[in-house]
Amino acid sequence: MAYATPDVRERSRPMTREEKKVILASSAGTIFEWYDFYLYGSLAAIIGAQFFTPFPEATRNVFALLAFAAGFIVRPFGALVFGSLGDLIGRKYTFLMTIVIMGVSTFIVGLLPNYYSWGIAAPIILIALRMLQGLALGGEYGGAAVYVAEHAPQNQRGYFTAFIQTTATLGLLLSLVVILMVQGYVNGNYPDQPVLDAAGVAVIGADGAPAMQKAFNAWGWRIPFLGSIVLLIVSLYIRMQMNESPAFKKMKEEGSASKAPMREAFGNWRNGKIALIALFGLTAGQAVVWYSGQFYALFFVQNVVKVDSFSANVFVAWSLILGTYGFIFFGRLSDRIGRKPIILGGCLLAAITYFPVFGFLTSTANPMLYNAHQTPIVVSADPADCSFQFNPVGTAKFTNSCDIIKAGLTARSANSDTVEAPAGSVASVKVGETLIAGYSGSAENAADEKKRFDGELNAALTAAGYPINAADNTTVAKASHFFDIFSGQKLTIVLTLTYLIILVTMVYGPIAAMLVELYPTRIRYSGLSLPYHIGNGWFGGLLPATAFAISAQSGNIYAGLWYAIVIAVMTLVIGAIFVPNNTHKKDIFAD
Repeated sequence: MAYATPDVRERSRPMTREEKKVILASSAGTIFEWYDFYLYGSLAAIIGAQFFTPFPEATRNVFALLAFAAGFIVRPFGALVFGSLGDLIGRKYTFLMTIVIMGVSTFIVGLLPNYYSWGIAAPIILIALRMLQGLALGGEYGGAAVYVAEHAPQNQRGYFTAFIQTTATLGLLLSLVVILMVQGYVNGNYPDQPVLDAAGVAVIGADGAPAMQKAFNAWGWRIPFLGSIVLLIVSLYIRMQMNESPAFKKMKEEGSASKAPMREAFGNWRNGKIALIALFGLTAGQAVVWYSGQFYALFFVQNVVKVDSFSANVFVAWSLILGTYGFIFFGRLSDRIGRKPIILGGCLLAAITYFPVFGFLTSTANPMLYNAHQTPIVVSADPADCSFQFNPVGTAKFTNSCDIIKAGLTARSANSDTVEAPAGSVASVKVGETLIAGYSGSAENAADEKKRFDGELNAALTAAGYPINAADNTTVAKASHFFDIFSGQKLTIVLTLTYLIILVTMVYGPIAAMLVELYPTRIRYSGLSLPYHIGNGWFGGLLPATAFAISAQSGNIYAGLWYAIVIAVMTLVIGAIFVPNNTHKKDIFAD
């Protein structure tokens, strides 16, 4: 696909055919790469049951989300490695390396035996593969943003780079569509499978029969991962057709390339302060709004509101379809009014509306659960007996009576208050007027006590109106197929989720152009990649696990939203003071 490079410094004009090819080539490969990365996020609950079998459900969910976050934690290191390579050897060849690492790692996840086959080695290898994916993605985004921006007309950078901004959402959408298709086919054509414990033995249910799970949950989830090898081949072909960016060529021809882009970008205060402003005044807030609106919303609807996974994926997929054009709209708008007011406006709206919006999701998607929250639940516990149930290395055992009660309530999406009990006492919980004694997980009769406690808690919550038995809940939203959204309840859910996606497009649509404009060509790839991936990898990637743990500790299913709100407000304040205005008017070839 050889073509002559257009004069990218021309002012406003229609997008040329060659520029469309550049955007298509960059975006298509990036969509596939995001698809690979987000398969895990979409299947976090199912994968958690496969690879974190020994842990209680609440702890297992935290670990599953942390394994997802592991890919984000290492993204800044990928930014350092591949950002430096992108400034030294070029944008194109860095693209090729990142896509190979991502594709191969994803394929291996589909082959990886689970916990009862390989024991502790299985989750360790899983997290290692997630880290490889994160390294690859750390080098991918900066290169795609820089490559497209350096091909764009000066006053259309927001519009051009907005197509790159859609790739993350389109990659998520593609992963959801593939999951829904595979899930429907596998569950419709293969019988249910027994649930296995950590030793590979079938779990026996309360009725004395083996507990069963859908075939997709047992093994069908692997198919989307294995199928990614096809996307890898297509992505490699697309990337091989790309030419180097004109700005990089010009820099090389003039001999002005940096010999040490990392040191130049971050080793002096002049450039280092730009990274700090970009991180705290732009990308941190953008990240928490982005992950709240897409991943935490999906996790919340599925695991907290108790909408089945198929229906939750359908609702989120439709919200992505309806909201994705917002990236293009706000990218184009940022070419006219600037990037800063749109990004900070999205952070402000998120901070103001998250609590009512997520509460509305609960009341709409599961009215029975929402009404049950009106019943007071009080946990009486010695404060020393209550732990913060967030353990990234998996070494802690939450066996205190307070921890067991709170984990049990969180797994059932129950809201509760905690009152102080005498020191040394065993925690208890009162559901309405029913008092239930807790127990210590370290006691000799812990297994019998667990069975007694779970039975009493389920009975008390059922009496209070909680939909413990999902089959008895006729109020929860359910989609029988992908187009089954045309009822008042389901359309309301989709539109509510679409509002969250619109906030995502506000903060994310203009961010690539904004970051490109902050740095000169010689260190642009390195300079923008690190603050972007620290913001998204650490502030954003840790959001689902952190929010879930905060909710478990506080006893309120909405408390985890404070994490996103506080960071969004921090970015709003710092960005308003320190982020420069009118970067959209900058000539990025003049530096």
